[in-house]
Amino acid sequence: MVQHPEVIAAAAAVGALLCLYGFFRRLRRDRLLADTPLVHIRSAAQGYVKIAGQAHPATAPTPAPLSGRPCVWWSFKIAEQQRDSRGRTEWRTVENAASVELFVLADEDAQCLVGPVKAEVTPSRVNTWYGNTDRPRGGPPPVNTALLMGPYRYTENLLDVGAAVCVLGELRSHSETGDLTAATAARLHEWKQDQAALLKRFDADHDGVLSASEWEAARAAAARECEAQKLESGITRTSVVSEPADGRPFLISPLGPERMEKREWRMAWLYFAAGLVCVWVCAWALRQPGTLATF
Repeated sequence: MVQHPEVIAAAAAVGALLCLYGFFRRLRRDRLLADTPLVHIRSAAQGYVKIAGQAHPATAPTPAPLSGRPCVWWSFKIAEQQRDSRGRTEWRTVENAASVELFVLADEDAQCLVGPVKAEVTPSRVNTWYGNTDRPRGGPPPVNTALLMGPYRYTENLLDVGAAVCVLGELRSHSETGDLTAATAARLHEWKQDQAALLKRFDADHDGVLSASEWEAARAAAARECEAQKLESGITRTSVVSEPADGRPFLISPLGPERMEKREWRMAWLYFAAGLVCVWVCAWALRQPGTLATF
């Protein structure tokens, strides 16, 4: 006779509900990926976009913290082998982190920046190895074998420099015009170096001292000159793909658009199959003697 069938039935029912949620969530993501057209960076409008290109560092390649390998994005997890109160061995995470540095996504004729904060990133390289210290003394061994065991397990995920990447996120453009206040202050400081010219231009009452109103006129003139200079030099716009504000998924993957859609479709039906198993287990547990009476 099965002990505590009511607990099994309740757990299976909860599992079925979670699988149902996962099924519809993955189906929604699959449709979102399929319905969001792939666009070129140059012609992409602001808003939710799907773009693809090669990933490059915004400045110098970022070295991965554990292995030191150059990359555009990294995440890592260090787990320690520990024993619980019953003497069972388990791996417990002692440290984990992910990079937040912007990287460049470039296609045939344009580029933009990608801010990976809060993105769901599929790495192009995953390495797992073991050691005897809380931080590895080098990268993964040439041959990753279970014989090279230790009490610490290191897992490192990387997006390699030059990896072909598809990004689904919100594209925003920012105007790079500089700081007008700082530019005005710098212009006034420059004028102060020639007091005679400054007084000749702004000392309206010719008393040899700039009053508050005269100094305000000088400040306004400096601001107008700086603004005109900026307009003449043009405005640089920088496009950044980041986390959508409306909760839609923010995905970065080297799989390509079609493979990303297939992955979401497969995951949806895996959730559906797992949900059916949970329903079967729940029904089986409810048929056990005494279960309905307990409920």
